[in-house]
Amino acid sequence: MGKPTGFLEYERKDAQIREPGERIRDFHEFKKPLSLEEQRIQGARCMECGVRFCQSGMMIAGLASGCPLHNLVPETNDLVFRGKWRQAYERLSKTHSFPEFTCRVCPALCEAACTCGLNGKPVAVKANEQAIIETAWAKGWVKPHVPSVRTGKRIAVVGSGPSGLAAAQELNRMGHTVTVFERSDRFGGLLRYGIPNMKLEKSIIDRRIRLMEEEGVVFRANADVGKDIPAKDLLRDYDRVILACGASNPRDISVPGRDAGNIFFAVDYLKSVTKSLLDSDLKDKSFVSPKGRHVLVIGGGDTGNDCVATAIRLGAKSVTQLEMMPEPPQSRTPGNPWPEWPKVLKTDYGQEEAIALFGKDPRIYQTTVTEFLKDGKGNVQKAKIISLEPKQDKKSGRMIMSPVEGTEKTVDAQLVLIAAGFLGSQKYVTDAFQTETDPRTNVKTKPGTYETTVPRVFTAGDMHRGQSLVVWAIAEGRNAARAVDRDLMGY
Repeated sequence: MGKPTGFLEYERKDAQIREPGERIRDFHEFKKPLSLEEQRIQGARCMECGVRFCQSGMMIAGLASGCPLHNLVPETNDLVFRGKWRQAYERLSKTHSFPEFTCRVCPALCEAACTCGLNGKPVAVKANEQAIIETAWAKGWVKPHVPSVRTGKRIAVVGSGPSGLAAAQELNRMGHTVTVFERSDRFGGLLRYGIPNMKLEKSIIDRRIRLMEEEGVVFRANADVGKDIPAKDLLRDYDRVILACGASNPRDISVPGRDAGNIFFAVDYLKSVTKSLLDSDLKDKSFVSPKGRHVLVIGGGDTGNDCVATAIRLGAKSVTQLEMMPEPPQSRTPGNPWPEWPKVLKTDYGQEEAIALFGKDPRIYQTTVTEFLKDGKGNVQKAKIISLEPKQDKKSGRMIMSPVEGTEKTVDAQLVLIAAGFLGSQKYVTDAFQTETDPRTNVKTKPGTYETTVPRVFTAGDMHRGQSLVVWAIAEGRNAARAVDRDLMGY
């Protein structure tokens, strides 16, 4: 332990964040990291406690506590404090495939489980990891791992999101020959087209893809397996197949007027903006434009917040965000003790920007849409919304959000973005491989395994576990790679 009294001597210090009025003028990342010397002090705050929930990845009360990758958090924190950056990178790489992704987009399960958070602010683990990995890239320590011996085994990975990339990286380093199939024009899956640039610059993904290509991984874009490429071809040409296509089936809203124009799923909206940004710096105007429009975002969570922030950058006249559930408390309740995930109010960057620009929080809690109203051209013009209240369902006994009579009202909505989550894997892929699915349409495997009901076909990530976090997807990809390797090699 580098500094036994560090957590007493030093306060948490986070990266400098550009002011909302400045950052909404571009799509660049808005956090400016601390200097390495300042970050060393943050490493000193780690208590290296005996019970390390930060790296446990346990499920407590139905939610994860600590890192699912089981990163060696206290060790890397200590090495950060000591300024041993290369050794810190080597230790981080033992458990983590892509720290440069999670240090930008992960909600930091490790920090939520940090013992320092009991009576103060948790250790800045996420920022420490960013300092480690970006120092490693800058110093040239992140080098290709080209296997000295090839096994002769061929593996197809369908999907280039975080789970597919993690599986491909691990299997390639084991000596197998790996080809990654991606239906889009660029690689990265959710990282590329589901997360905006201001959270994750796409050059960060490109950097890692180039390294994996140097290591021997083959990438094929515009390759839609199940449509353009028959499943039987992959089963014929490859020894094993991993399906890592994500939970890309968006949840819809079935209300009168849903067929109106200018109603889009959030993921389609975000993809149109990012693709236009990458293709032409938005000059081709091929994205869904919110300029001058009242925008209604249906759904909270990260995707809803990303829609708010993106709409603001593109000139929305106003942004309203509907959340079905009640507003969370400001701090933990007695029923939500540490080290459970804290169910508390979070005002994310998009909401901060809306408050700065429009003078109020865009979120309306305990509210849902009952109808979309069209203009003379068939486009959405307004939405009828209604308040909800929690009630116990008489049949199931569960608490449900029930409409409150007399609370219906109308709001302006000339662009509607549905960010209500995802229902699971897309049917054409599972049908092509004839894999069984569970009631949530996730690909079915035996508990704790990654092999599907079809021999030689495995699955990982959101397609396996349902909509989840990038860190879980990476963990699933790594675990699926080990399962495939054992199945191929017999040990």
